Amino acid sequence: MLKPIYDLPPHVAGLHAFDEVSETEYEDALIQIIDNLLIKNSKVNFVLVLETDIKNFASGAWCGNIKIGFRYFFKWGRVALVTDQKSVLGYSDLFKYIIPGKFRYFPLACLDQAVRWISIKER
Repeated sequence: MLKPIYDLPPHVAGLHAFDEVSETEYEDALIQIIDNLLIKNSKVNFVLVLETDIKNFASGAWCGNIKIGFRYFFKWGRVALVTDQKSVLGYSDLFKYIIPGKFRYFPLACLDQAVRWISIKER
């Protein structure tokens, strides 16, 4: 299940993942949130709080992440992944190296720090 994170600056979007997340749910939510963000902003600053086991993500969801990354190729500003799961970092490293933008990982205990970092506007 995905829920939008509402208490973010207007130039930042976020999703909180918990329980099971289907590929369609992830792609639909991410595309909608990015499209809405780009109405008023030139870059995508995005935070994903992952509080579910990676096994609860449909296998295609991470592939969809790369597909969406290419769809908005030049629009990425900052992306933060907030999770305590080390196993997910290997999947996300691919995204980090092929899509322009800045990417960082934060443990769940550092969510406030992640939000401060993701809120920095790039010029």
